[in-house]
Amino acid sequence: MPDHPVYFDSHCHLTDERFAADLDAVIERAGQAGVTRIITVASDAEDAERAVQLARRFEGVFATAGIHPHAAGSADRVAKQRVTDLVQSGEVVAIGETGLDYHYDFSDRAVQRELFRWHLELAAESGLPAVVHCREADDDVVAAIRDADGVSGILHCFAGDRRLLDVGLEAGWYISFSGMVTFRNYGGADLVRAVPPDRLLIETDGPYLAPVPHRGKRNEPAYVVLTAEAIAAIRGEDENTIAELTTRNAVSCYRLGVSPT
Repeated sequence: MPDHPVYFDSHCHLTDERFAADLDAVIERAGQAGVTRIITVASDAEDAERAVQLARRFEGVFATAGIHPHAAGSADRVAKQRVTDLVQSGEVVAIGETGLDYHYDFSDRAVQRELFRWHLELAAESGLPAVVHCREADDDVVAAIRDADGVSGILHCFAGDRRLLDVGLEAGWYISFSGMVTFRNYGGADLVRAVPPDRLLIETDGPYLAPVPHRGKRNEPAYVVLTAEAIAAIRGEDENTIAELTTRNAVSCYRLGVSPT
């Protein structure tokens, strides 16, 4: 057992240009806060290659490969092959970020659904978990999870309804909460409490969704501690317990071996 809490940021975007000027300092601050492992999540094929480069550079940083639904319209055969090659290389720990976004509709919904299915098939073939984004698309994500028998996954930055939560849990998926749980108008406390201890994850989604008191500013992995504090308060549990179980869950979910101590 460590003599201090150890945290795992299960989802952020270290390749984002907002980290370019001070990434080394961002990683250092994360370590000082007790954040020992970070998943940097890809948004498209080129971004996945950059994520792998960061994982090679920084100890405790791990990469995913996938194409965000926002970029579904440009996900051609070449892009898919680049993602597949990275998955087959063994240098990534998950498929995604994939999923559906019917809020912004930056890509045609039918194209999003087709690409989502492709990612889930790749997850099934590789045995890696799928990192899933869902915004105002609960019904179609529920259908996709039910069709993706045997695929493991993470419903990241969870903001869906109870049915999506229940379907995800029934499929053995993990549920990840972000800094939104610290917002004054957050309405999902009952869902936070409904997640079993062995399926709970925490994330920053940095540079987005910075928790209070940093709301509106750039988010970074060190701030996942604030999300853990809020989750602990909502669930009526000790913060150290939340740190321990979410780290253990992330290590298990991403198949990273023994939890750091």
